Amino acid sequence: MKQLLFRGMATALVTPMHPDGSVDLQTLARLTEWQIQSGAAALVPCGTTGEAATLTLQERTTVIRTVAGTASGRVPVIAGAGCNDTARALENCKSAAAAGADALLLVTPYYNKCTQKGLVAHYTGLASATHLPVILYNVPSRTGVTIDMESRRALAKIDNIVGLKEAGTDFSLIGQHLSELQDTLPLYSGNDDLTLPLVAMGAAGCISVLGNVLPHSAAALCNALLQDDLPAARQLHYAMLPLMKALFCEVNPIPVKAAMSLVGFPCGSCRMPLSEIEPQHFALLKNRIESAKQHELC
Repeated sequence: MKQLLFRGMATALVTPMHPDGSVDLQTLARLTEWQIQSGAAALVPCGTTGEAATLTLQERTTVIRTVAGTASGRVPVIAGAGCNDTARALENCKSAAAAGADALLLVTPYYNKCTQKGLVAHYTGLASATHLPVILYNVPSRTGVTIDMESRRALAKIDNIVGLKEAGTDFSLIGQHLSELQDTLPLYSGNDDLTLPLVAMGAAGCISVLGNVLPHSAAALCNALLQDDLPAARQLHYAMLPLMKALFCEVNPIPVKAAMSLVGFPCGSCRMPLSEIEPQHFALLKNRIESAKQHELC
């Protein structure tokens, strides 16, 4: 059995930005501290939610260094480092390690749509080139690629590949993974609305968008599930579900970044080509957050 990198709720952090579009490191440090104080078990900068696709390598490095420096070893910092170009992904891995990351999150190569053979070679090469633990990231809705069961079995044998973030919805594949590989390739939910079923089935936690806005409640949901308190978990899940859905009323991270201003952490706009949130969707978010507060979940 591989040692778990973390157990519980990790937050896929937004990247705060100034009105001129530059990264707001002061707000990022404040947000990091709030997350830790609110019960996040790990932090994930420079993922999809952190707009990694539009950050320069220098900006990525600065973001990771800021989060790692603020966390100061209290929780693992798992830096997004994936790319559709293996050479560039390797550069991201090296930069993240130098910036103080404790582990790496590596999304499947997108757009290129490699074969399973290429996928295994990509991950094997990256894992062998770093001393850091690696979590794989399966998100076929964005990448057009699924890590199939045969590839999961092969990658589970690599010592420093220590988990898989699952944002797919193939429950047959998920069930087979949890049945066969949970000891050698622990699985984490990558969709907030699927955290309850996946952790109930045996996943070790989640990597959450919701955690940016409601870290206490997102962590409490995971913790209730991990403690086999299904009634409490159900109550939290259904109370938060409307907000979980609202956070994806437009493509992530447009809604969650807009929502941050409603919980005291103005994080600016997303970089183009992601557009400003529609007014009716911002009103929806405000309504859903206020409703959650009335349920004393914040």
